[in-house]
Amino acid sequence: MIIIDATHLLIGRIATYVSKQILHGEEVSIVNSEKAIISGPRKRIVERYKEKVERGHPYAGPFYPRREDLILKRAIRGMIPWKNSRGKEAFKRLKCYIGIPAELQGKKFETIEKANANKLPNYKYLNLEQLSLELRGKQ
Repeated sequence: MIIIDATHLLIGRIATYVSKQILHGEEVSIVNSEKAIISGPRKRIVERYKEKVERGHPYAGPFYPRREDLILKRAIRGMIPWKNSRGKEAFKRLKCYIGIPAELQGKKFETIEKANANKLPNYKYLNLEQLSLELRGKQ
């Protein structure tokens, strides 16, 4: 089982790494989902995600998540073939958490060096917690 701490990691890079792992049969848990970040200007990010949330019919969908852990999970879902049986089984091996749950307390967390945004100076970004507040998600 792989446990990844998403603090200051880019969600696109997290998604590529995790999708590959779950397709190979690994179980992956991601903690601190609310601290993962999306790169780019704040205004553009919020506009793009608001468009996704408001798209479609309120009863028929498509439905787009507003909560931090589900936004990250949806980004990962976009990188696997989730409509066929192989992708569905892989998607079941993924767990995303806000904060650190009790069952994962005291365990060793991994980080993805290529996804770390701290190495990039003067970087414009928005973390998922702020995005969720902008989308009026439940906290």
